Amino acid sequence: MSTLNRIKQHFNDSIETKIAAADILPPLIEKAGQVMVTALLQNHKIMSCGNGGSACDAQHFAGELVNRFERERPNLPALALTADTSVITSIANDYDYKYIFANQIKALGQAGDILLVISTSGNSKNLIHAIQAAHDRNIRIIALTGREGGEIALTLSSQDIEIRVPAERTARIQEVHLLAIHSLCDFIDECLFAS
Repeated sequence: MSTLNRIKQHFNDSIETKIAAADILPPLIEKAGQVMVTALLQNHKIMSCGNGGSACDAQHFAGELVNRFERERPNLPALALTADTSVITSIANDYDYKYIFANQIKALGQAGDILLVISTSGNSKNLIHAIQAAHDRNIRIIALTGREGGEIALTLSSQDIEIRVPAERTARIQEVHLLAIHSLCDFIDECLFAS
């Protein structure tokens, strides 16, 4: 396969994955968006976390809420737990990497907040510990996952929402995660600030 055809195949694979996701994910995204809107209306915040590319997505989501998505509107309370390198490295150094998000949730999370967890594999120990710490504080989870959902799917409670991308490849899962994030941002803006 030529390099040009290989690039075109990435586009085609991405389109096919999004078509498959469009058949199953919109009701889950709508439900998750409503949970987030309710929390924001009750003066709670949305925290987000993930590893690697998913950490970037967590920061992207927080940035869209704190600043703005596509319309001018008031700033919204969101916090990416992936962004403070001093806190993350001190927890990893003094305790263990698996607690880098959980310990922040213990310090910053309050009942009624929301935790957005982003993982392509669903098996990251630091995200499992984050979910457990959130549950201990009556914080609901919105989980963006892929593949079979991994250990995260087994850790979620009946009050949590899993948005699982029907794909195996990490790149395809991440592409749909970004679309889901933008859909959540649009849902929040439309519910809270539609004229």
